[in-house]
Amino acid sequence: MNDSTFPDSEVLKNILEPLLEDFIYWFGRSLLLLEQEQIDFLTDLQKNDLITRIKDSLLAVNTAKIMYKLSGEQVGIEVQAMMPWHKLLMECQAVGMRFRQSQAS
Repeated sequence: MNDSTFPDSEVLKNILEPLLEDFIYWFGRSLLLLEQEQIDFLTDLQKNDLITRIKDSLLAVNTAKIMYKLSGEQVGIEVQAMMPWHKLLMECQAVGMRFRQSQAS
């Protein structure tokens, strides 16, 4: 008998796997921006803090991806566990947008 509180593996594969890949991709792009560009509106402390939080989140996302794969793609991740990653991505997006706007002017 299936437990209705757990999504089936096809749902996990179609939603969770691409979501984790997106986190990895966008965190990687954010790191490239922060490590390769001079961002005048961030202090060194702010920039280093953001880089550290991205690296920590990347480690957590990669760990979640490994655990997902090791489970035979049978376990999910609580939404509450992913919310800090999403929040950080929104912060990175805001920095990226502001940087690109400053480059355009």
